[in-house]
Amino acid sequence: MSVVGIGGLFFRSKDPDARAAWYREHLGIDAGQTTVWEQAAGSTVFAPFSDDADYFPADQPFMLNLRVDDLSTLAERLEAAGITVGRVADDSDGEYGLFARIYDPEGLPIELWQPPAE
Repeated sequence: MSVVGIGGLFFRSKDPDARAAWYREHLGIDAGQTTVWEQAAGSTVFAPFSDDADYFPADQPFMLNLRVDDLSTLAERLEAAGITVGRVADDSDGEYGLFARIYDPEGLPIELWQPPAE
């Protein structure tokens, strides 16, 4: 008997409805307290970081990492909507895939990850 996956991500918000709408509009995630987001099967990294790690802002308790299938096209669409997309250099020559960073309307860091081609 063991855990087989993440069943949900619950977080506080100043304006839950507006934040859920932002995730639906810009990332295609069916967000909200009464909805279920059916997602593609794939890898999930579950990794505690030290409290002095600089991988994401120190004032945030966690960072959301979302798998994407076409980072370039998504980044262009987000930028066209006025969302700043920070491209993340990968020192592994793409061994781990492609990365970009955005922030949701309340400042939560979101890493967009396009896994490497198999």
